[in-house]
Amino acid sequence: MRNALDSLSDRPICVDESVDVVGEILDAAHLATAVFGRLELGAPYRLRVPARSYLSFYVVARGGGWIEIERPAVEEAEGRGPMVLALSSGDALLLPHGSAHTLKDAERSAAEPQGIDYLSCRRPWFGGAEHFGGGGPATTLVTGHFTFSGSASRNPLLGTLPLAIHLPADAIAASPQLSGVVPLILSESARPGPGATVVLARLADLLLIHALRYWIATASVEECGLRAVADPVIGAALRLIHARAAEPWTVEGLAAEVAMSRSAFAARFTTLVGEPPLQYLTRWRMTTAARLLASGALSIPAVAQAVGYTSPIAFTKAFTRFMGVGPGAYRRANRPAGRA
Repeated sequence: MRNALDSLSDRPICVDESVDVVGEILDAAHLATAVFGRLELGAPYRLRVPARSYLSFYVVARGGGWIEIERPAVEEAEGRGPMVLALSSGDALLLPHGSAHTLKDAERSAAEPQGIDYLSCRRPWFGGAEHFGGGGPATTLVTGHFTFSGSASRNPLLGTLPLAIHLPADAIAASPQLSGVVPLILSESARPGPGATVVLARLADLLLIHALRYWIATASVEECGLRAVADPVIGAALRLIHARAAEPWTVEGLAAEVAMSRSAFAARFTTLVGEPPLQYLTRWRMTTAARLLASGALSIPAVAQAVGYTSPIAFTKAFTRFMGVGPGAYRRANRPAGRA
Protein backbone atom coordinates (compact mmCIF):
# COMPACT_ATOMS: atom_id res chain seq x y z
CA MET A 1 0.00 0.00 0.00
CA ARG A 2 1.34 3.43 -0.88
CA ASN A 3 1.76 6.01 1.83
CA ALA A 4 1.25 8.94 -0.53
CA LEU A 5 -2.31 10.09 -1.18
CA ASP A 6 -2.02 11.11 -4.82
CA SER A 7 -5.69 11.98 -5.10
CA LEU A 8 -5.65 14.75 -2.48
CA SER A 9 -6.32 18.22 -3.76
CA ASP A 10 -4.83 21.42 -2.42
CA ARG A 11 -7.99 22.23 -0.48
CA PRO A 12 -7.40 21.90 3.29
CA ILE A 13 -9.41 19.36 5.24
CA CYS A 14 -11.73 21.13 7.67
CA VAL A 15 -12.92 18.95 10.53
CA ASP A 16 -13.39 19.35 14.26
CA GLU A 17 -10.17 17.95 15.73
CA SER A 18 -11.79 17.80 19.18
CA VAL A 19 -13.92 14.79 18.21
CA ASP A 20 -12.47 11.75 19.99
CA VAL A 21 -13.47 8.76 17.86
CA VAL A 22 -11.78 6.15 20.06
CA GLY A 23 -13.24 7.68 23.23
CA GLU A 24 -16.75 7.72 21.78
CA ILE A 25 -16.50 4.10 20.69
CA LEU A 26 -15.27 2.93 24.10
CA ASP A 27 -17.90 5.02 25.89
CA ALA A 28 -20.68 3.60 23.73
CA ALA A 29 -19.36 0.08 24.32
CA HIS A 30 -20.12 0.42 28.06
CA LEU A 31 -16.64 -0.58 29.16
CA ALA A 32 -16.52 -2.34 32.51
CA THR A 33 -13.26 -3.31 34.20
CA ALA A 34 -12.47 -6.14 36.60
CA VAL A 35 -9.00 -6.70 38.05
CA PHE A 36 -8.80 -10.16 39.53
CA GLY A 37 -5.48 -10.01 41.32
CA ARG A 38 -2.17 -11.83 41.09
CA LEU A 39 -0.94 -15.15 39.77
CA GLU A 40 2.19 -16.77 41.23
CA LEU A 41 3.58 -19.22 38.69
CA GLY A 42 6.44 -21.44 39.80
CA ALA A 43 8.55 -23.08 37.12
CA PRO A 44 7.84 -25.36 35.45
CA TYR A 45 4.29 -24.36 34.58
CA ARG A 46 2.00 -24.56 31.59
CA LEU A 47 -1.48 -23.14 32.11
CA ARG A 48 -4.12 -23.15 29.41
CA VAL A 49 -6.72 -20.37 29.64
CA PRO A 50 -9.89 -20.92 27.55
CA ALA A 51 -11.29 -18.37 25.14
CA ARG A 52 -13.58 -15.81 26.72
CA SER A 53 -15.70 -12.93 25.46
CA TYR A 54 -13.53 -10.49 27.40
CA LEU A 55 -10.63 -8.25 26.55
CA SER A 56 -8.11 -9.60 29.05
CA PHE A 57 -4.73 -8.29 30.14
CA TYR A 58 -1.57 -9.24 32.03
CA VAL A 59 1.13 -7.15 33.68
CA VAL A 60 4.36 -8.97 34.58
CA ALA A 61 5.36 -7.97 38.11
CA ARG A 62 8.48 -10.16 38.25
CA GLY A 63 10.09 -13.03 36.40
CA GLY A 64 9.15 -13.86 32.86
CA GLY A 65 7.81 -16.56 30.60
CA TRP A 66 6.01 -17.21 27.37
CA ILE A 67 2.47 -16.91 26.09
CA GLU A 68 1.11 -18.94 23.18
CA ILE A 69 -2.07 -17.42 21.73
CA GLU A 70 -4.42 -19.49 19.58
CA ARG A 71 -5.55 -17.99 16.31
CA PRO A 72 -9.14 -17.88 15.01
CA ALA A 73 -10.31 -21.02 13.23
CA VAL A 74 -10.18 -19.34 9.81
CA GLU A 75 -6.51 -18.46 10.29
CA GLU A 76 -5.71 -21.94 11.59
CA ALA A 77 -7.33 -23.37 8.46
CA GLU A 78 -4.93 -21.25 6.42
CA GLY A 79 -2.04 -23.01 8.16
CA ARG A 80 -1.08 -20.17 10.50
CA GLY A 81 0.27 -21.38 13.84
CA PRO A 82 -0.28 -19.79 17.23
CA MET A 83 1.25 -16.44 18.11
CA VAL A 84 4.13 -16.94 20.56
CA LEU A 85 5.50 -14.04 22.62
CA ALA A 86 8.17 -13.83 25.31
CA LEU A 87 7.17 -11.88 28.41
CA SER A 88 9.63 -10.15 30.75
CA SER A 89 9.38 -8.29 34.02
CA GLY A 90 7.66 -4.93 33.51
CA ASP A 91 5.84 -5.98 30.32
CA ALA A 92 2.12 -5.55 29.78
CA LEU A 93 -0.02 -7.53 27.35
CA LEU A 94 -3.58 -7.05 26.12
CA LEU A 95 -5.61 -9.78 24.44
CA PRO A 96 -8.33 -7.76 22.65
CA HIS A 97 -10.45 -10.77 21.69
CA GLY A 98 -10.09 -12.89 24.81
CA SER A 99 -8.34 -15.56 22.75
CA ALA A 100 -7.53 -18.95 24.26
CA HIS A 101 -3.91 -19.00 25.31
CA THR A 102 -1.27 -20.89 27.26
CA LEU A 103 1.09 -19.39 29.83
CA LYS A 104 4.34 -21.30 30.26
CA ASP A 105 7.75 -20.93 31.84
CA ALA A 106 9.69 -21.74 28.66
CA GLU A 107 8.96 -21.88 24.95
CA ARG A 108 9.28 -25.68 25.19
CA SER A 109 8.09 -26.13 28.76
CA ALA A 110 8.35 -29.61 30.25
CA ALA A 111 5.38 -29.02 32.56
CA GLU A 112 2.18 -31.00 32.22
CA PRO A 113 -0.67 -28.87 30.82
CA GLN A 114 -2.97 -27.54 33.51
CA GLY A 115 -6.34 -25.96 32.83
CA ILE A 116 -7.23 -22.73 34.56
CA ASP A 117 -10.37 -20.63 34.34
CA TYR A 118 -9.68 -17.86 36.83
CA LEU A 119 -11.59 -15.40 34.63
CA SER A 120 -14.79 -17.13 35.75
CA CYS A 121 -14.22 -15.81 39.29
CA ARG A 122 -16.98 -13.44 40.31
CA ARG A 123 -14.99 -11.53 42.91
CA PRO A 124 -11.44 -10.17 42.87
CA TRP A 125 -8.97 -12.07 45.05
CA PHE A 126 -6.86 -9.23 46.39
CA GLY A 127 -6.00 -10.83 49.70
CA GLY A 128 -3.14 -12.84 48.22
CA ALA A 129 -2.15 -14.63 45.05
CA GLU A 130 -3.26 -17.81 43.29
CA HIS A 131 -0.36 -20.27 43.04
CA PHE A 132 0.24 -22.65 40.13
CA GLY A 133 3.09 -24.70 38.76
CA GLY A 134 6.17 -26.14 40.44
CA GLY A 135 8.72 -25.03 43.00
CA GLY A 136 11.15 -23.29 40.67
CA PRO A 137 11.74 -19.58 40.01
CA ALA A 138 8.49 -17.67 40.29
CA THR A 139 6.77 -15.37 37.82
CA THR A 140 4.14 -13.00 39.18
CA LEU A 141 1.36 -11.67 36.94
CA VAL A 142 -1.40 -9.17 37.61
CA THR A 143 -4.41 -10.06 35.51
CA GLY A 144 -7.92 -8.92 34.78
CA HIS A 145 -10.36 -8.19 31.99
CA PHE A 146 -12.61 -5.64 30.37
CA THR A 147 -16.14 -6.32 29.17
CA PHE A 148 -18.13 -4.46 26.53
CA SER A 149 -21.90 -4.57 26.87
CA GLY A 150 -22.94 -1.87 24.40
CA SER A 151 -23.67 -2.12 20.68
CA ALA A 152 -20.39 -0.35 19.89
CA SER A 153 -18.60 -3.57 20.86
CA ARG A 154 -19.39 -4.65 17.30
CA ASN A 155 -17.65 -1.62 15.85
CA PRO A 156 -15.17 -2.75 13.17
CA LEU A 157 -12.51 -0.47 14.63
CA LEU A 158 -12.53 -2.71 17.72
CA GLY A 159 -13.18 -5.96 15.87
CA THR A 160 -10.02 -5.65 13.80
CA LEU A 161 -7.64 -5.22 16.72
CA PRO A 162 -4.76 -7.72 16.63
CA LEU A 163 -4.60 -10.96 18.62
CA ALA A 164 -2.32 -9.26 21.14
CA ILE A 165 -0.96 -5.81 21.95
CA HIS A 166 2.41 -6.32 23.62
CA LEU A 167 3.85 -3.40 25.58
CA PRO A 168 7.50 -4.25 26.33
CA ALA A 169 9.03 -2.82 29.48
CA ASP A 170 11.28 -0.48 27.48
CA ALA A 171 8.28 0.95 25.59
CA ILE A 172 6.47 1.47 28.89
CA ALA A 173 9.51 3.21 30.37
CA ALA A 174 9.71 5.51 27.34
CA SER A 175 6.08 6.62 27.69
CA PRO A 176 5.38 9.23 30.39
CA GLN A 177 1.82 7.94 30.81
CA LEU A 178 2.53 4.20 30.81
CA SER A 179 5.60 4.61 33.00
CA GLY A 180 3.29 6.00 35.65
CA VAL A 181 0.32 3.65 35.21
CA VAL A 182 2.05 0.24 35.19
CA PRO A 183 4.07 0.71 38.43
CA LEU A 184 0.90 1.92 40.16
CA ILE A 185 -0.98 -1.22 39.04
CA LEU A 186 1.80 -3.40 40.38
CA SER A 187 2.07 -1.48 43.66
CA GLU A 188 -1.66 -1.34 44.35
CA SER A 189 -2.22 -5.02 43.52
CA ALA A 190 0.66 -6.06 45.80
CA ARG A 191 -0.55 -3.98 48.77
CA PRO A 192 -4.25 -3.27 48.26
CA GLY A 193 -5.72 -0.64 50.53
CA PRO A 194 -9.25 0.65 51.06
CA GLY A 195 -10.98 1.19 47.74
CA ALA A 196 -8.44 -0.98 45.88
CA THR A 197 -11.09 -2.37 43.52
CA VAL A 198 -11.95 1.13 42.30
CA VAL A 199 -8.32 2.27 42.11
CA LEU A 200 -7.21 -0.77 40.14
CA ALA A 201 -10.18 -0.60 37.80
CA ARG A 202 -9.41 3.02 36.93
CA LEU A 203 -5.71 2.24 36.47
CA ALA A 204 -6.63 -0.65 34.20
CA ASP A 205 -8.80 1.73 32.15
CA LEU A 206 -5.77 3.98 31.71
CA LEU A 207 -3.65 0.99 30.72
CA LEU A 208 -6.19 0.06 28.04
CA ILE A 209 -6.37 3.58 26.60
CA HIS A 210 -2.61 4.04 26.47
CA ALA A 211 -2.12 0.56 25.03
CA LEU A 212 -4.53 1.43 22.22
CA ARG A 213 -2.67 4.70 21.66
CA TYR A 214 0.61 2.79 21.51
CA TRP A 215 -0.79 0.35 18.97
CA ILE A 216 -2.30 3.12 16.84
CA ALA A 217 1.06 4.93 16.81
CA THR A 218 3.19 1.85 16.06
CA ALA A 219 1.00 -0.32 13.83
CA SER A 220 2.02 -0.60 10.21
CA VAL A 221 0.07 1.33 7.59
CA GLU A 222 -1.23 -1.97 6.21
CA GLU A 223 -3.10 -2.75 9.44
CA CYS A 224 -6.73 -1.68 9.50
CA GLY A 225 -9.13 -0.91 12.32
CA LEU A 226 -8.21 1.66 14.97
CA ARG A 227 -5.10 2.50 12.96
CA ALA A 228 -7.51 4.37 10.67
CA VAL A 229 -8.01 7.17 13.20
CA ALA A 230 -4.35 8.15 12.75
CA ASP A 231 -4.69 8.38 8.99
CA PRO A 232 -4.89 12.09 8.05
CA VAL A 233 -7.74 11.57 5.59
CA ILE A 234 -9.74 8.62 6.90
CA GLY A 235 -9.32 9.83 10.47
CA ALA A 236 -10.84 13.15 9.38
CA ALA A 237 -13.75 11.31 7.74
CA LEU A 238 -14.37 9.30 10.90
CA ARG A 239 -14.45 12.48 12.97
CA LEU A 240 -16.99 13.97 10.56
CA ILE A 241 -19.21 10.90 10.85
CA HIS A 242 -19.03 10.91 14.64
CA ALA A 243 -19.53 14.66 14.98
CA ARG A 244 -22.34 15.01 12.42
CA ALA A 245 -23.97 11.58 12.18
CA ALA A 246 -27.41 13.07 11.44
CA GLU A 247 -26.30 14.75 8.22
CA PRO A 248 -27.42 13.12 4.94
CA TRP A 249 -23.93 11.97 4.06
CA THR A 250 -23.09 10.36 0.75
CA VAL A 251 -19.80 8.82 -0.26
CA GLU A 252 -19.31 11.75 -2.63
CA GLY A 253 -20.03 14.24 0.17
CA LEU A 254 -17.58 12.66 2.60
CA ALA A 255 -14.92 12.36 -0.10
CA ALA A 256 -15.33 16.04 -0.97
CA GLU A 257 -14.99 17.06 2.69
CA VAL A 258 -11.62 15.29 2.94
CA ALA A 259 -10.48 16.37 -0.53
CA MET A 260 -10.35 12.98 -2.23
CA SER A 261 -11.98 11.49 -5.27
CA ARG A 262 -14.99 9.31 -4.55
CA SER A 263 -13.45 6.05 -5.70
CA ALA A 264 -10.11 6.58 -3.97
CA PHE A 265 -11.82 7.62 -0.74
CA ALA A 266 -14.22 4.65 -0.73
CA ALA A 267 -11.40 2.19 -1.39
CA ARG A 268 -9.11 3.64 1.27
CA PHE A 269 -11.87 3.90 3.88
CA THR A 270 -12.94 0.29 3.33
CA THR A 271 -9.36 -0.96 3.52
CA LEU A 272 -8.45 0.89 6.71
CA VAL A 273 -11.76 0.72 8.61
CA GLY A 274 -12.90 -2.71 7.48
CA GLU A 275 -16.22 -1.75 5.92
CA PRO A 276 -17.53 0.84 3.40
CA PRO A 277 -18.22 4.44 4.52
CA LEU A 278 -22.02 4.33 4.47
CA GLN A 279 -22.09 0.97 6.25
CA TYR A 280 -19.94 2.44 9.01
CA LEU A 281 -22.18 5.54 9.09
CA THR A 282 -25.28 3.38 9.57
CA ARG A 283 -23.54 1.37 12.27
CA TRP A 284 -22.60 4.50 14.19
CA ARG A 285 -26.09 5.95 13.80
CA MET A 286 -27.60 2.79 15.29
CA THR A 287 -25.04 2.79 18.09
CA THR A 288 -25.95 6.39 18.92
CA ALA A 289 -29.65 5.58 18.69
CA ALA A 290 -29.23 2.67 21.10
CA ARG A 291 -27.63 4.97 23.68
CA LEU A 292 -30.40 7.58 23.29
CA LEU A 293 -33.11 4.94 23.57
CA ALA A 294 -31.57 3.45 26.70
CA SER A 295 -31.35 6.89 28.34
CA GLY A 296 -35.10 7.35 27.94
CA ALA A 297 -34.72 11.10 27.42
CA LEU A 298 -36.15 11.24 23.88
CA SER A 299 -39.15 9.77 22.12
CA ILE A 300 -38.55 7.28 19.33
CA PRO A 301 -39.37 9.87 16.60
CA ALA A 302 -36.92 12.30 18.27
CA VAL A 303 -34.22 9.63 18.37
CA ALA A 304 -34.85 8.89 14.70
CA GLN A 305 -34.39 12.56 13.84
CA ALA A 306 -31.27 12.82 16.01
CA VAL A 307 -29.53 10.13 13.96
CA GLY A 308 -30.60 11.38 10.55
CA TYR A 309 -33.93 9.69 9.81
CA THR A 310 -36.86 11.89 8.84
CA SER A 311 -39.19 8.89 8.92
CA PRO A 312 -39.65 6.99 12.22
CA ILE A 313 -40.77 3.98 10.18
CA ALA A 314 -37.55 3.91 8.17
CA PHE A 315 -35.57 4.31 11.40
CA THR A 316 -37.46 1.44 13.06
CA LYS A 317 -36.72 -0.85 10.13
CA ALA A 318 -33.03 0.07 10.11
CA PHE A 319 -32.69 -0.27 13.88
CA THR A 320 -34.46 -3.64 13.95
CA ARG A 321 -32.30 -4.94 11.12
CA PHE A 322 -29.14 -3.86 12.93
CA MET A 323 -30.00 -4.69 16.55
CA GLY A 324 -32.35 -7.63 16.00
CA VAL A 325 -35.09 -5.95 18.04
CA GLY A 326 -37.26 -2.88 17.56
CA PRO A 327 -36.58 0.50 19.23
CA GLY A 328 -39.41 0.14 21.75
CA ALA A 329 -38.37 -3.33 22.84
CA TYR A 330 -34.73 -2.23 23.06
CA ARG A 331 -35.67 0.72 25.27
CA ARG A 332 -37.71 -1.47 27.61
CA ALA A 333 -34.90 -4.01 27.91
CA ASN A 334 -32.17 -1.41 28.51
CA ARG A 335 -33.80 1.35 30.54
CA PRO A 336 -31.75 2.45 33.56
CA ALA A 337 -32.52 0.84 36.90
CA GLY A 338 -35.21 2.74 38.75
CA ARG A 339 -36.72 4.31 35.61
CA ALA A 340 -40.28 3.07 35.16
